Amino acid sequence: MDTTSTRDLFERYHACWEARDPARIAELHTPDSVFHLHSGQAPARGRDEIRAAAADSFALVPDLAFELIALRVGEDFWAARMKMTGTSAAGAAVAIDLADFVLVRDGEVLEKHSYVDGPAMQAALTPPAHTA
Repeated sequence: MDTTSTRDLFERYHACWEARDPARIAELHTPDSVFHLHSGQAPARGRDEIRAAAADSFALVPDLAFELIALRVGEDFWAARMKMTGTSAAGAAVAIDLADFVLVRDGEVLEKHSYVDGPAMQAALTPPAHTA
């Protein structure tokens, strides 16, 4: 692939996340792909697990959105910095820094490693305390 093809894949992939469409996200991965949100859980392997992992993300933050801060694209990778925003299912505001490192093979996502601000994620996903 060249950088233009990788950039096109990034745009299509990012659009699937913006549309909150787990099936379309999984379709852009290789059959043996790995998606790893580095926040304590095991990596998702293969399209079925990746579809489920994406669906879980949208269940936690139903209005999840992404602000692209920086993007670097090579022939077989992209690296992106983003800000994830929305409202968690627990009712908390979400504003979490995210860094993605994605490896590409034959026009599909081979590996996606997402690194998040752990304390911000934990705070956003913890139900707010109720006072009596």
